[in-house]
Amino acid sequence: MELDKDRVQWIEYDLFTHYSHVFAGTFLRHGGASSGAFVSLNAGNNVGDHPDAVKVNRELIQKQVQVDHIIYAKQVHGVDIFEITSQNFGKIPEADGLVTKEKKIGLAVTHADCQGALFYDPQNDIIGVAHAGWKGICKNIYQAMVNFLCSTMHSKPEDLIVCISPSLCPEHAEFKEYKEQLPREYWDSQKEKNHFDLWAIANKQLLDAGVKEANIEMMQTCTYNNTKDYFSFRRDKITGRHATVIALKE
Repeated sequence: MELDKDRVQWIEYDLFTHYSHVFAGTFLRHGGASSGAFVSLNAGNNVGDHPDAVKVNRELIQKQVQVDHIIYAKQVHGVDIFEITSQNFGKIPEADGLVTKEKKIGLAVTHADCQGALFYDPQNDIIGVAHAGWKGICKNIYQAMVNFLCSTMHSKPEDLIVCISPSLCPEHAEFKEYKEQLPREYWDSQKEKNHFDLWAIANKQLLDAGVKEANIEMMQTCTYNNTKDYFSFRRDKITGRHATVIALKE
């Protein structure tokens, strides 16, 4: 599903259709204030874009989500997860995953080619978001997210809904030094010489963590191949970042 409101565009996910109080979407690159290589809805604040433009863009995103705050993870390509509460949302440590049960607080990661993953526990009304680049996938951030939700938030893996944003497809996920970069168990995901299916790896990690196959939605759209709608670091090097956001609106 692709929506367009006030020129800002985002995609939503089928698995969230029946949860009207949950916003879960990935914002495309249109309708923002950035220029040049960052045209135009760049949500990344450390990629060389003007800070004022990023501030405007994040305000535009927050307006569409309709929440009081959006918290952005301080991403370091790791597997640390942090719970956001009404008391601590102003102090976010370095973490590539955020979870909360607070209402009117959105959680966001930024990405260009990496996977932005949305988590929802409908039994306990808990949300989460994770940034999964190839380094985070190699460290298995998906297992880390499921473990955190289960151990800290009392979720059950079989209840979790997980949706993954557009990201790098096997055609462009090239790792020439894969024997040094990727764990041995991922080498079977090589589609052609030096090219790997990160979508399949992520899907398997979620299944191995106990998430039901019917509860996984993988948006198999390649960011590299779609210049019109998506930023891509591998394609452009200097470029913006998308925001993937989840929030309990009510």
